[in-house]
Amino acid sequence: MLTLVDQLTAWLEPGAEPFAVATVVGASGSVPRPVGTAMAVRADGAVIGSLSGGCVEAAVHAAALDAIGVGACHRETFGWSDDDAFAVGLTCGGSLEVHVQPVRPGDDGDPAAVALARLAAGDVGAPAALVRRLDVARPTAVVLGDLSGPGSDIPGAGPDNSLRGLVDDGALPAVSAQVAAVLRAGGTATVHAAPGVPDGACDDGALDEPVTLIVETRLPPPRFVVVGANDFAGALVRAVRLLGYRVTLVDAREVFAAPRRFPQADEVVVDWPDRYLAAEAAAGRLDERTGVAVLTHDAKFDVPTLRLALGLPLAYVGAMGSRRSHAQRVRALHDEGVTSDQLARLRSPIGLDLGAVTPEEVAVSVVAELVAVRHGRDAAVPLSRTDGPLHAPPDTPRTTHSKEHHRWT
Repeated sequence: MLTLVDQLTAWLEPGAEPFAVATVVGASGSVPRPVGTAMAVRADGAVIGSLSGGCVEAAVHAAALDAIGVGACHRETFGWSDDDAFAVGLTCGGSLEVHVQPVRPGDDGDPAAVALARLAAGDVGAPAALVRRLDVARPTAVVLGDLSGPGSDIPGAGPDNSLRGLVDDGALPAVSAQVAAVLRAGGTATVHAAPGVPDGACDDGALDEPVTLIVETRLPPPRFVVVGANDFAGALVRAVRLLGYRVTLVDAREVFAAPRRFPQADEVVVDWPDRYLAAEAAAGRLDERTGVAVLTHDAKFDVPTLRLALGLPLAYVGAMGSRRSHAQRVRALHDEGVTSDQLARLRSPIGLDLGAVTPEEVAVSVVAELVAVRHGRDAAVPLSRTDGPLHAPPDTPRTTHSKEHHRWT
């Protein structure tokens, strides 16, 4: 739905004909379009957008007109089989799940109409996030973040408050945590969360259907900058890519910073790391989701790069080295004017204490620390040693216990 906002302005005028938006919310196998692709169909039959390049358009068009008439949302599945392959035209061997939602322009009681009008009135290129619930028939839509403010801090938007009313209080913590994860990663995704039990309610043990939402964002993937072209950097590039980051490797030594050595990096840059970071920051290509890992073991690279990185509002700044190297680095940074508050943000020695030795193990320890930081977990404790919801907010008190807690009695 979010991808069509800039084309729906005329359709959203008060008094305009109702329309429906069909959105791909699930895809498997060989399919022509990804999750989040949308097509709008007006009551008079007019169409904006496309879901499949033609192979299921007629069936989706009919489903959209039906949703307009009924006034309720529903989901359709189009998949290949001997019986229906040619009926809907999806002969490529995949399957599409499509959510169809009616919209009544100018109706303040229609959350989708209100959300789309709000988005259309803003800058179509500005950061934006739209969340809808897929497992209910009623139309839903919530815009996250303050779209009127400069920059619109979508990654920091408070999904707890914004999502209240879209889901019950019992499901809110789990839903909010997963929506926040999508916001940090950018792109579009569907999320599933346990319905939960509100405080004071009785859980009869019934296995209710999970809450299902689609989160659409107008955000690029977060960035991660790896400084230093070595084996540890290669392993970290591969690991960080799994979290959805766009990864840049930068090193001033051309002989080591060869793209063929780091094929999974999105880009390999030959430049002084501090100069590169300064240029990227000045161009607005670093933000509060960005991570930086300094793996060079060389003061002439480490100190100026960390001095700059710690002065930027980045999500994660880590540096590899021994305890002795860390102490020397901290003294040098302090002499360079880095404040105590800034130094407190430095993750050094980098990574969690997993006993890691090899480049791949160290990469796992760094990625584990990065995930903990992203979710506000200052101290990583095994889940088997804690009590409480898995997706509780970061400030939720947790109880830790020993292995004896799990002994059978």
